[in-house]
Amino acid sequence: MPRILAALTLVLLLALVLTRILLLKRRGIKAMHFGALDKKDYFIPPFALFYFYIVFAAAFNLPVPSAQEFVHAKAISWVGLFFCLAGLFLFAWSLVSFGRSFRVGIDADRPDRLITTGAFRFSRNPTYLAFAMVLIGQFLIFSNWLLLLYIGGGTWLFHRQVLREEEHLNRYYGEEYVEYCQRVRRYF
Repeated sequence: MPRILAALTLVLLLALVLTRILLLKRRGIKAMHFGALDKKDYFIPPFALFYFYIVFAAAFNLPVPSAQEFVHAKAISWVGLFFCLAGLFLFAWSLVSFGRSFRVGIDADRPDRLITTGAFRFSRNPTYLAFAMVLIGQFLIFSNWLLLLYIGGGTWLFHRQVLREEEHLNRYYGEEYVEYCQRVRRYF
């Protein structure tokens, strides 16, 4: 059961993002800015698709690149599922907190207001924290060494993006953003 729910977590995360992008598009807001500032971002989707395949293959007993697991214990799988669901909840809360300001990538042309309420009252980057929780949860469920590599790679990518966003936010919002950074931690 945790394996199938872990795979479903990925589907729900993707559905939440795409739904929000489409809803904002209906309101005339371009929310998809992925790769607009750095074309190297286009190297990410193939790795994300491979990650999806690893999780779905493991969940539905399809051929996997590596079936070697560190540990296969039901209790650890349930802890992993808790992480996945908590990450999904935090991500959904982040989307609600974002309101109309949600963007995929950096919107250098039309950034909205600085969001400091809701999930952003506790973390400046709750969406990346949510993704990290899902990655950790899925590793605990499947405990495959490839997923461990994805935790490392994902952490590096999230932090890279956070630094890019912080530079942009500091440039755009100035003192308001500096004060926000003094009140709220980067991650947790």
